Amino acid sequence: MNMTDLIEKKRDGGVLDREAIRFMIEGYTKGDIPDYQMSAMCMAIYFQGMTLEETYELTMAMVDSGDRVDLSGIKGLKADKHSTGGVGDKTSLVLCPMLAACGVKLAKLSGRGLGHTGGTLDKLESFPGFSSDMTEEEFIRSVNENGFAIAGQTAELCPADKKLYALRDVTATVGSRPLIVSSILSKKLAAGADIIVLDVKTGSGAFMRTEEDAFALARDLTAVGRMAGKKVVAVVTDMDEPLGNAVGNALEVKEALAALRGEYAGDLMELCLTLGSQILIGGGLAPDEPSARGMLEQTIASGAALERFAAFIRAQGGDDRGVYDPSLLPCAPARREALAPAGGYVARIEAEGVGLVSMRLGGGRVTKDSEIDLSVGVVLHKKVGDPVQPGESLGTVYARTEAEARAGAEQLARCYTLTPEKTERPPFIKGVVT
Repeated sequence: MNMTDLIEKKRDGGVLDREAIRFMIEGYTKGDIPDYQMSAMCMAIYFQGMTLEETYELTMAMVDSGDRVDLSGIKGLKADKHSTGGVGDKTSLVLCPMLAACGVKLAKLSGRGLGHTGGTLDKLESFPGFSSDMTEEEFIRSVNENGFAIAGQTAELCPADKKLYALRDVTATVGSRPLIVSSILSKKLAAGADIIVLDVKTGSGAFMRTEEDAFALARDLTAVGRMAGKKVVAVVTDMDEPLGNAVGNALEVKEALAALRGEYAGDLMELCLTLGSQILIGGGLAPDEPSARGMLEQTIASGAALERFAAFIRAQGGDDRGVYDPSLLPCAPARREALAPAGGYVARIEAEGVGLVSMRLGGGRVTKDSEIDLSVGVVLHKKVGDPVQPGESLGTVYARTEAEARAGAEQLARCYTLTPEKTERPPFIKGVVT
């Protein structure tokens, strides 16, 4: 088999069979197929697309490029969730302990942030001593004992995806739907869960800018998941403004803790209830959505979810005192308010712009090797539809220096669009694809 022939076939709109796709992925993973040929193939796929059968074969070839996580030692329903990325997304910190308190087991492999999007592992390191570096035996034991564990992805899991994603990032082919589907699902299938719920973001702060593209991605993800024999549900959600109010590692942890204490009832909690309900229903633990939401809400009211989170932090070496006293978590020394230049109503918040403010303060990585500051970021005081008085604070900037705080406040104010007429907030949950 010849890679040049395969590139030509896909370039001209042909369909690649299982043998061809496996030849391509195995050869590229081993280094037998060079970057320049795989770059040409990615661009051909970008323009010509792939059938669902091709996407499924690509996904499974990537799964088989490395190890699979053996979860047979975990008792009960094993679930996983994934978000396509967004600004202020701290969902896992709230959803995992809620589900664990309902009897669901979550063996979650997460990553670190790059650019303006935050990583779950970075946020968790706000607790001194917390470690995501676990042996497989420690990982399984922690899930069985505490209901969930969150660890870093190993180098042996889907090595094809690591190589291919890095290549797509520098060849302007990240936006190919078949390549997105295979990247997301290969990691989730290799991680071994029984049921997978996917949060597909849409809007200015998301990768899929339009609802049409987001629903198309959701349909492909669920279809390929079914072809692989897994229960996969996708929830399409709004990312035209940041999720919740906090953006920045320790600040997002504090907001997640407020949600677990029952002190937060905004879009973050609505997302957790929606995603969690799909897992409980799909796993047979609840007959319908009202029952599922009631079970999840009870974990907050009883304090069980917060206790699960504290046990999880302790199990992975972290100091859990910050769970009960968030003032112990990292906090930047300089603060500045972003003031409204006029009165009116918030019509729009540029989500990506808010994420970039946090990144420039030191809360995100420009490269994979960048050091981040866990204490910096922003807390929004106004969301879309809220009334604003002239000179009122739109949000607080937390920074290392007064100069950085002042610059950040100016940048944050520019992320807001105010209008005289009130703007109705669009539905946060756009739809569920099963």
